[in-house]
Amino acid sequence: MQNQKTKNIMIVGVGGQGSLLASKLLGHLLLAQGYDVKVSEVHGMSQRGGSVVTYVRFGDRVYSPIIDEGEADYIVSFELLEAARWMKFLRAGGKIVTNTQQIDPMPVITGAAAYPENLVQKMQEKGADVDAMDCLSLANEAGSSKAVNLVLLGRLSHYFEDIPEEAWEEAIESCVPAKFLELNKKAFALGKAGA
Repeated sequence: MQNQKTKNIMIVGVGGQGSLLASKLLGHLLLAQGYDVKVSEVHGMSQRGGSVVTYVRFGDRVYSPIIDEGEADYIVSFELLEAARWMKFLRAGGKIVTNTQQIDPMPVITGAAAYPENLVQKMQEKGADVDAMDCLSLANEAGSSKAVNLVLLGRLSHYFEDIPEEAWEEAIESCVPAKFLELNKKAFALGKAGA
């Protein structure tokens, strides 16, 4: 790792989906690889099903945990509408790794709005490189709908070819409680192998 330009990852989703564990795990992984890492706190209504966002920045020297519009190399999204909502933060040439799950926000629940259709196509038409996958089905296959975060990280690991799989496994072992370890490792493997 020499002269590493700072890279920016945004983790976006809905409260209660496990974005805190995902950002903690990424931070642990990147620190172990020798990067300077800054992880922001979760911003948003994390306990109420509201929109949440966490920033993970890494490189030789990182001075701030904040990512501005047009700076994210990756947006990792737990939910489709959240990917679309935060897309303006993606830099040109960046990638959106998203779960195709749809969770109705309050305006949709109350009938004041409809959930937008064809979001992946709409994001692609605006120039975004979108890697969309049904992470919820894979999480359920691993044994728990709560493992969407590890499925997403498994998918994200495709784009970090210089980080060995053993490093991801070590980060999972360090951050996940022992009783959930096998389930989470399986979810990561399913995400990595996913379509």
